[in-house]
Amino acid sequence: MSGNEQTTKTLPLQDMHKTAGARFGAFAGWLMPISYPAGVMKEHLHTRAHAGLFDISHMRLFEVSGPDVAAFLGRACPLDADALDIGQSKYTLLLDEHAGILDDLIVTRLGAHRFMVVANAGNAAADEKHLKAAAQDFDCTLEPLERVFLALQGPDAEEVLVAAGIDATHLGFMQGFEPRPGWFLTRSGYTGEDGFEIAVPVEDGAALAENLLADKRVQWVGLAARDSLRLEAGLCLHGHDIDPSTDPVSAALMWAIPKPVREKGVFIGAEALAKKTAAGPAEKRVGLKPEGRQPVRDGVELFSESGERVGRVTSGGFGPSAEAPVAIGYVATELARPGIRLFADVRGNRLPITVHSLPFVPHRYRKG
Repeated sequence: MSGNEQTTKTLPLQDMHKTAGARFGAFAGWLMPISYPAGVMKEHLHTRAHAGLFDISHMRLFEVSGPDVAAFLGRACPLDADALDIGQSKYTLLLDEHAGILDDLIVTRLGAHRFMVVANAGNAAADEKHLKAAAQDFDCTLEPLERVFLALQGPDAEEVLVAAGIDATHLGFMQGFEPRPGWFLTRSGYTGEDGFEIAVPVEDGAALAENLLADKRVQWVGLAARDSLRLEAGLCLHGHDIDPSTDPVSAALMWAIPKPVREKGVFIGAEALAKKTAAGPAEKRVGLKPEGRQPVRDGVELFSESGERVGRVTSGGFGPSAEAPVAIGYVATELARPGIRLFADVRGNRLPITVHSLPFVPHRYRKG
């Protein structure tokens, strides 16, 4: 999720959100539901306790297919697409030639020569252009899909889905399938909770949302709570925690790039990434926990006890489940250890802040 576009787009279920009393705001070129009458705190805690329904239709799905599709994906991303089983999803990155992070993606194998790629909203147009350019040397096609895309997140998500007539109990975390023609469903999400992301043709969207909301365990949750949930889970937001100026080494995302893929080095940015890996990062992405109750926000600079600037905050807010302010940022590598005490410059005041391990609350994914 990131970026800004000139024209503000509206979600296919816009009228449904209005009826639900949503408060809207602009995000990544879209008019998005930020919160509902229950408020951000209750929406956040409801997701952790039961099931939150998020409209993520601003994100872009691309169906990629053809005889060379696996080779193409291995060129476009640091990914061994051929190694994915049918139904397996993988978190990966879109890098430029300097190993800068253009976007983070989820790739799911749907067949021998067919994959689904999910991209972030603000990067969708640039991603499409980048991917199409990379595909020119391969026998494959890239098709953007118009879909209503919903995320059902929380410990009750599986039971709710079954009650709605959609059986995905066979899926483990980061697995997906097509339950009906034109539908796409994965056991994944961006909250740290068990849950599902479901893409359906636009004409099926309202009925699906109404079916899920008919369950008393489900309520709409807006973008603000989605942000606090992913922040507590220690998950990156593109345009804040990662962007083209950051690389997978400093962003602590090398776990997403298998060693054989790095060694083979056929993906865009491989040479630059190898150099950065060998040199080691000057800074690292870490969790940060302010002392007291005052949150620190994106852009706040971090200082050592001696007054030297040593880092910056890239995401920050209050964590309702952590019951404390939480943040993500970058600090000089030698300071990237839990327990190191720094100071955040908030409007001229130096607030104590401690390097903290990620996530702030345990992930509760359903393992396969």
